[in-house]
Amino acid sequence: MIAERKLFATKQELAVALASDVAACLSTAITDRGQAQLAVSGGTTPKLFFRELAHMRIDWSRVTITLVDERCVPVTDERSNAKLVREHLLRLKAASAKFVQLYGGHDNAEALGPFDVVVLGMGTDGHTASFFPNGDNLAEALDVMTTKRMVTMKAPGAPEKRLTFTLPILLDSDFVALHIEGEDKKKVLAEAEKPGPVKDMPIRALLRAREPMILYWCP
Repeated sequence: MIAERKLFATKQELAVALASDVAACLSTAITDRGQAQLAVSGGTTPKLFFRELAHMRIDWSRVTITLVDERCVPVTDERSNAKLVREHLLRLKAASAKFVQLYGGHDNAEALGPFDVVVLGMGTDGHTASFFPNGDNLAEALDVMTTKRMVTMKAPGAPEKRLTFTLPILLDSDFVALHIEGEDKKKVLAEAEKPGPVKDMPIRALLRAREPMILYWCP
């Protein structure tokens, strides 16, 4: 469920606010347990957020970063989420963080969690993570009783095969953020909040969960 809606006038304002909130959560985890784990999403939307987060003054050597989901492509591929993270987040102060990629690091990634922070995005088809409409393993990925931490996903809306953490793993976090930008995605979110099948707009699984999620949006 969306427990709080943080709306911003610009992408820069959103990026700074989200980076500050994420850094605060990671810092608290480090203080409490000596380490922190962060799962982030790929795509074009988080680039500015990543750049702002890389500036945050926390003990990055105690932070492990991984991805919510990943395309099964080499890290050199322009569509690789790992490539995105390496180029835009693992730099400056955040360069000392440990990064665990999903594709090529599947076993190590499955051993992670529970996450202190999960940052999700959403597509205009209502998918989040790799929970795509008509995905071949969508039912299992969204099953709150599944014992699997990660599944593969093939779907008409996703050209490549993907790896994704399952819904219960993503929800088992101290801080879950939904980061979306633009009027089009705002309309998609509004549609997803209406009654309707989860399989048609998988983001509904998170919107209807009891676990709180914070929305970060800007035009």
